[in-house]
Amino acid sequence: MGVPYVFKASYDKANRTSSKSFRGPGLSEGLAVLARVRDRLGVPVLTDVHTEAEVAAAAGAVDILQIPAFLCRQTDLVQAAARSGCIVNLKKGQFLSPAEMGQVVAKAREAGARRLLLTERGTTFGYNNLVADMRAIPILRQCGFPTVFDATHSVQLPGGGGEHSSGQRQFAPTLACAAVAAGADGVFIETHPDPAGALSDGPNMVPLREMPALLARLQRVWKAVRQ
Repeated sequence: MGVPYVFKASYDKANRTSSKSFRGPGLSEGLAVLARVRDRLGVPVLTDVHTEAEVAAAAGAVDILQIPAFLCRQTDLVQAAARSGCIVNLKKGQFLSPAEMGQVVAKAREAGARRLLLTERGTTFGYNNLVADMRAIPILRQCGFPTVFDATHSVQLPGGGGEHSSGQRQFAPTLACAAVAAGADGVFIETHPDPAGALSDGPNMVPLREMPALLARLQRVWKAVRQ
């Protein structure tokens, strides 16, 4: 379809609602899988890092290091990722206003980062709910770096399933289109052949069979607002 894409997966889902939830294969095995994806498919690969100690290992296997939303104010982690030489994706914390991400960007730049992405993923609204404010897109873009909208985490209902998070996947396409219309440079979308069987984030995933139509719709919105 002519859409450039980055493949994202986690070697360790460190931020789970319950300690009983599946976390992933771990650092060594997980990074080996991600490196194979990059080599075989020839696409950029992104993964989360959760501690400073993980940065060096992850930087050798992927193209983009992601600072998770809950960790975006961890100065040492942000600056360690910035010094790695990789592109760094800074996810906005659910607890921050878009303007506050300017301080996170400043921390990364102080450590030498010049290639950054900023990702909006919704804002905490009461209990077990998030709201996506499209004003965040132009505000984040004022930082001078590409801005991505996380369509599937923005429809997550954190902790809404008791021992796991729930979600409202039916609204992800609507928010994705709204974000592109608001100026987002890219969209993060989790997908799976069988979301009900996914080991993480199933309730907010877009079924794989629906992705071609959604991407075509996003392309039409992109062309309309940029023409």
